[in-house]
Amino acid sequence: MIRKSALFLSLILIISCKSYDRSKSILSTQKQSTLSGGSTIVIGHRGTPGYLPEHTIEGYTNAIKMGADFIEPDLVMTKDGFLVVRHEPMLSGTTNVSEISGFASKKTTKNVDGKEINDWFVSDFTLLEIKQLRAKQAFAERPQEFNNLYLIPTFEEVIALAKQKSKELGRTIGIYPETKHPSFHEAQNLPITDKLLEQLTAAGWNSSDAPVYVQSFEVSNLQYIRKRSTVKTIQLLSCYDVALNGDLIFTVPKGELISDGMPYDWYLKGDKRDFSFFISPEGLDFVKTYASGIGPWKTFIISYTGTDVNKDGKADDINGDGKVDDADKIASPPTNLIHEAHKRGLQVHAYTFRNENRRLLNSYNDDPILEYHAFYKLGIDGVFSDFSDTAVQARLLPF
Repeated sequence: MIRKSALFLSLILIISCKSYDRSKSILSTQKQSTLSGGSTIVIGHRGTPGYLPEHTIEGYTNAIKMGADFIEPDLVMTKDGFLVVRHEPMLSGTTNVSEISGFASKKTTKNVDGKEINDWFVSDFTLLEIKQLRAKQAFAERPQEFNNLYLIPTFEEVIALAKQKSKELGRTIGIYPETKHPSFHEAQNLPITDKLLEQLTAAGWNSSDAPVYVQSFEVSNLQYIRKRSTVKTIQLLSCYDVALNGDLIFTVPKGELISDGMPYDWYLKGDKRDFSFFISPEGLDFVKTYASGIGPWKTFIISYTGTDVNKDGKADDINGDGKVDDADKIASPPTNLIHEAHKRGLQVHAYTFRNENRRLLNSYNDDPILEYHAFYKLGIDGVFSDFSDTAVQARLLPF
């Protein structure tokens, strides 16, 4: 499907020189194949935010260098109609906008998926103004030395990069755009979905055989795309939290993003179904009518439990480091979601894989390779990773 580059071959040589005595996947289950029968695809989630500020040309280039098969640009829209790449419509968390005095008056409050947010919004900026900003690292514990160095790219620039690197490396680099909060944009008369299709058409990539997946947490815009295009689409799935017993929680507290528990476009229509609908047989059959697959938070596939010895309703600090995080949770047996999706010809691409110990379940023994292998063994079709190099390395090791 995708040819191995020299980078892949060099990784194989490096790995063969090391004594990787990995134990078998901690979640004992028979190894399954992907829907295509090929390797799991690695998606450079926002570029390589484990190393560089997210959604930058430099971050995407780094993901490609590390062997990612796809790069993921999250799309938002400027007030003059350009698609630019940011994780959210808000700017303060990933740019230096707050440091530019000339933009102080642009800070405002908008309703995003049911939550009132006070920030600077891309939709209030022109592309020329966006190009005055610089990206910064969104996670405080990750490298900060690259802050304020890199520009905010347009979608067109990301497409150009993927094409350029595909030609240079002799392997296909795909793009995996997400339309962020489509209903929010449409309410501001910013036709984000139409603009996406327009740019894919201009690139010659508006078809099923293009190296493109379009993803969304909403439903209506994916159905809209399916009526106008054969490009591959993925229905994203989320939940608000995970209970101590491993159950997924879809009820969102008042004042939080409604889209953390249900498609916001459905909420606007009065449809009360949440994301749990999509993992039912009926829901998977429904997805098949307009999408190529699903993109669930990885807990839909392998959830986790917490211990509560003192009965305070909160997970205990089982590793004794003074805080409670994913490292204090235990992996649950896998669900049958991948199997059920594959029965219907649907791909499954899970998010988000990260290397930091506090983001790895206690069951993985501080080793991200073990987490990848647990999912690879289940036949996962794709993984969104902040650390493309680790995802690729895990794919090359036996599991």
